[in-house]
Amino acid sequence: MHVEVTPLPGIGTRQDFLTKTGRRIGVITHRDGHFELIASKSDDPDSCVASIPLSTEEAGALASLLGAPQLVAQLRAEQNELAGVTTRQLPLAPGTPFDGRPMGDTQLRSRTGVSIVAVVRAGTVHPSPKPDFILGGGDLLVVVGTGPGLKAAADILDKG
Repeated sequence: MHVEVTPLPGIGTRQDFLTKTGRRIGVITHRDGHFELIASKSDDPDSCVASIPLSTEEAGALASLLGAPQLVAQLRAEQNELAGVTTRQLPLAPGTPFDGRPMGDTQLRSRTGVSIVAVVRAGTVHPSPKPDFILGGGDLLVVVGTGPGLKAAADILDKG
């Protein structure tokens, strides 16, 4: 997919692409830190037909919604030939035992055989997090393991 990046002097940057159906979708990143989700005419990228302003938090939430499933789908496709191994997204709810604690405190690998391969937080993917990575409520943990191991890992993240 080709993403066009266009500097907008005094405003910020526009990044957009043409979908298979001919729609032009993009994001304007303003210099002051807010974002705008835009749809433009396919034949005229400067002609915006829809605009949705987003705060930093809203942009992060949208990125999480779009990015995490894509990451999991990619991992699933890559492990298709490995019988017995599954990739799953496990949410870390605010206030649960590991909210605000280092990832290593979970001991998921030694307790369940499950590996945390990425943490998605506010639209940013943190691949291969180290044991000292501080988990936060609302994080989405991308994990790989067996079915029983993934169930045990979900229980541990939820109850400690």
